[in-house]
Amino acid sequence: MSDMRRRDFITLVGGAIASWPQTGRAQQRPKIGLLDTGLGAAFAVPFMGKLAELGYVDGENVVIERRSADGNPERLADLAADLVRQQVNVIVTAGTPAGFAAKKATSTIPIVLGANSDPVGVGLVASLARPGGNMTGNSLMAPDLSQKRLELLHMLGPEISRFAILWDSSNPGMAARVRETKNAADQAHVLLHVVGPRNLDELNAALADVANARPDALLVTAEAFTRQHQARILDFANSNKIPTMFEDSSYVAAGGLMAYGPDYQDVFRKAAIFVDKILKGAKPGELPIEQPTKFELVINLKTATALGREIPPKLLTLADKVIE
Repeated sequence: MSDMRRRDFITLVGGAIASWPQTGRAQQRPKIGLLDTGLGAAFAVPFMGKLAELGYVDGENVVIERRSADGNPERLADLAADLVRQQVNVIVTAGTPAGFAAKKATSTIPIVLGANSDPVGVGLVASLARPGGNMTGNSLMAPDLSQKRLELLHMLGPEISRFAILWDSSNPGMAARVRETKNAADQAHVLLHVVGPRNLDELNAALADVANARPDALLVTAEAFTRQHQARILDFANSNKIPTMFEDSSYVAAGGLMAYGPDYQDVFRKAAIFVDKILKGAKPGELPIEQPTKFELVINLKTATALGREIPPKLLTLADKVIE
């Protein structure tokens, strides 16, 4: 081979080799599938924010494939199947129905339950300590939450003894929450009226039912359905002057009276930590399910005034945040 041909050959091979790392990096960028029942930005913003803190930037060194059912659980099966076809490296679910859809779609791709009410109780995982299979993530269940919510509502006034709870009865993840609330009501010897609408028509009927029951206070679960119809529920509660306890402070920021529950921002950020561990080689089934450790009581004084209620000083001192 002549010197000229040898130089051309070396240049050609050298150029090809130089291009390999860049192509390899593009092909090796992990894909994260985000399967959302209907939490939307409430979940995605803190989750992706924590991902960025951990060094994962969408479009640079990781690809985020977002799929949302927009509050329609019937779409989840197709959306989950699409993420499997995209060959994502991990699926992160927001909402119990999304967790079921992901589990049905794959038994091999790691699944992180980013926001799930009761993964053990509904049968998604074997246990909190060793979930097994291809799943891990967060549980929103914590001891005595329902009892605490009833106690905080009762602190508004000694006359409060008749409660109602509104939940989406098509969401299996909330069944344990409702049972827990019933048990807490029985132990406190107070009445609890339960309504479980599954669509808008049923919601209107359920709200009429609540109005007829004339409860002293109302509890509303935090899930895709109640988020989707948040404005309707808030309008009902406030126009009927029913003190209402929510599970997520975002409802209070939108005009609800009070909320007590996990710091959802913290829970959603933890989902990103699970993803980081899995992408670095951890087996999801060996990562314990985490329960919330941070809780917050938020009270909206503007809403209290509109309801004609004065918040007792003792209750105000317990609040982590007061909206004035």
